[in-house]
Amino acid sequence: MTCSYVSDASEAPQRFSVEPEVAQALQEGRPVVALESALITHGLPRPLNLEIARELEETVREEGAIPATIAVLEGRPCVGLSPEQLERLAAEPAPVKISLRDLPAAVARRATGGTTVAATMHLAYRAGLRVFATGGIGGVHRGHPEDVSADLIALASIPMVVVCAGAKAILDLPRTLEMLETLGVPVVGYGTDTFPAFTSPTSGLPLPLRADSPEEVAAMARARDDLGLRAALLVTVPVPQEAAIPWEEAEAEIEAAVAEAEREGIRGPALTPYLLSRLAHQTDGRSLHANRALLLQNARLAARIARAR
Repeated sequence: MTCSYVSDASEAPQRFSVEPEVAQALQEGRPVVALESALITHGLPRPLNLEIARELEETVREEGAIPATIAVLEGRPCVGLSPEQLERLAAEPAPVKISLRDLPAAVARRATGGTTVAATMHLAYRAGLRVFATGGIGGVHRGHPEDVSADLIALASIPMVVVCAGAKAILDLPRTLEMLETLGVPVVGYGTDTFPAFTSPTSGLPLPLRADSPEEVAAMARARDDLGLRAALLVTVPVPQEAAIPWEEAEAEIEAAVAEAEREGIRGPALTPYLLSRLAHQTDGRSLHANRALLLQNARLAARIARAR
């Protein structure tokens, strides 16, 4: 699996491959939205992973922006994938899950895999992208406060606009929100005053900031840049109500899944995919339906923010 390299693409370093349409949009100053690929390789079952990946790109296009799904293919970081590359990535039999710490080894070993929020942010920003849509960010794990996702470090140090549905509900949400505050990451509720809980509209945790339009978010991002601050602007959007799982129900199912993971000794990088899979099983697929709805909603909003930037 290979990517076409564009030598004059924006700020992309030589080792990057930038899809030609993405490169042209960057050069012309047109809106581009980064999309992660770990959800394709590790977050969603086949063939739903490819179906949703295509829908995300189409949603971004419908809103007048260019999608750039980011992945590492045969050791080369790719900013934007062709339809054929997207299809092959979704069918990859043994993809690597690539976070920030994994990028050097993945490149050196010519690995193929999906990039997490942290790795996607790094590659996107290096290529000149400034807006990123994802599902739920990583955070502090329940029962293991020492297990903190690299996503939070990336959010504290890469000045992008990141649109998400809050942190994954399988995490310790109060500690995650507290860590974001400690790291100086502005957390903005989009149309809400509380922290969304991924597949649930709210965790009940209050947020200090709120925005109600893409233009308001874009203005916050410009002010952040003018002030020379380096943290991302984290825009948190409640899952669409028609697809939402009530927080009380989700919390009970999550606690059961976490207890099962503890019994089986599942920790580290394997924990999140395991918990998400268990949650999908326990909710008879309703969590997957909610995940799809929130991903598409986030991509739509990210495209509108990119246009407003």
